[in-house]
Amino acid sequence: MPSQAAPAQSSTPTIGSAASAGMSEAALRRIDDHLRRLYLDSGKLPGTQTLVYRRGQIVYHSSLGYADVERKVAVRDDTIFRIYSMTKPITSVALMMLFEEGRVQLDDPVAKYIPQWANLGVFQAGIAPYFLTKPPARPMQVVDLLRHTSGLTYGFQNRTNIDAAYRDKGIGAFEKAGTLDSWIADLAQIPLEFSPGDAWNYSVSTDIVGYIVQKISGMPFEQFVKQRILDPLGMTDTDFYVPAAKAQRLAACYTADGKGSMTLSDDPATSSFLSPPALISGGGGLVSTTADYLTFCRALLNGGELGGVRLIGPKTLKLMTSNHLPGNRDLTQMSLSMFSEATNAGIGFGLGFAVNMNPAQTLLPGSAGEFYWGGAASTAFWIDPAEELITIFMTQLIPSSAYPIRRELRTLVYSAITESNL
Repeated sequence: MPSQAAPAQSSTPTIGSAASAGMSEAALRRIDDHLRRLYLDSGKLPGTQTLVYRRGQIVYHSSLGYADVERKVAVRDDTIFRIYSMTKPITSVALMMLFEEGRVQLDDPVAKYIPQWANLGVFQAGIAPYFLTKPPARPMQVVDLLRHTSGLTYGFQNRTNIDAAYRDKGIGAFEKAGTLDSWIADLAQIPLEFSPGDAWNYSVSTDIVGYIVQKISGMPFEQFVKQRILDPLGMTDTDFYVPAAKAQRLAACYTADGKGSMTLSDDPATSSFLSPPALISGGGGLVSTTADYLTFCRALLNGGELGGVRLIGPKTLKLMTSNHLPGNRDLTQMSLSMFSEATNAGIGFGLGFAVNMNPAQTLLPGSAGEFYWGGAASTAFWIDPAEELITIFMTQLIPSSAYPIRRELRTLVYSAITESNL
């Protein structure tokens, strides 16, 4: 394994004016007004943190409301958030680092790394444990895991008998149960929803990517992520749990009640995130700060490198952020999922990211080639290479589909651009 790189000394971003980055300060201030008016004053959200980075500098950074409503703790620059599925891009980059070393190929059968899955069938009928299956049209490949065309699912989708089987085993639940090894064993007994490559379904696929990283590297997945990504980039507040010395910085997490209010669902004083988990979830296990996640995003915007620390090469990153859905289709044409961290029209999927293929079809301003994802607690980020733009949004409200904040934020941010690169 390559030696660990030193923390990036130049990873601290520059803070600049909106005008110097071709943006309107007055238009950016509309973000605060919008969030207060629609979400904070009404109690729909506890608090928010929004950051806009363009042309090499932070041009907008705002913290509003509470990280902990009950204790009246304000959102601060160093607040630690559950980023859930924003873990997925980090896990995907981890696998592609091994890809660059020639240790895994995208068309490798998954059974090469998980022999127990060699005979996985495709669901035809039945309920657990009595399933009728048929052989898949082709074996599941590593690329299927990265782009969610594997035939795996999430139990909380409540859509099929396969989802129900996942719920029975606790596979993919918010409160992580079991271990990666137990998940692998349990999934060997549950059929696939469809033949790999035939459809797109949001799933535990990225957790399995983490397992494969662990298997190939010969070290625990969390250790690989720390040694190869987090430590070299200086992402000191990103981890799979919050240590005692930082516990007071963990935000509370809330659940939308469907009536415009929210209830506390994870108290930061008693949260399961305060101790190392048995299950290291590459699909949704990390906590982070806005500053740390900006560091990761800046490395990607810069072609896979930041401050002398290279994660992956620019050609590999280009491969990751291209649409990998068969036939160059978008999610409207391939998705079976009842839930996703992305809306569908004009959106493809790469190797760990959603990819904007056609901004006009999204009915939002944006750029072809921007890539992004979000987390279950309504966090989100996007990277627009054409506009040299990164936006990161943090809050803690489940589910992410409760309000259209992400779409609104895109309009607010892009409308603040006064000098477009396009």
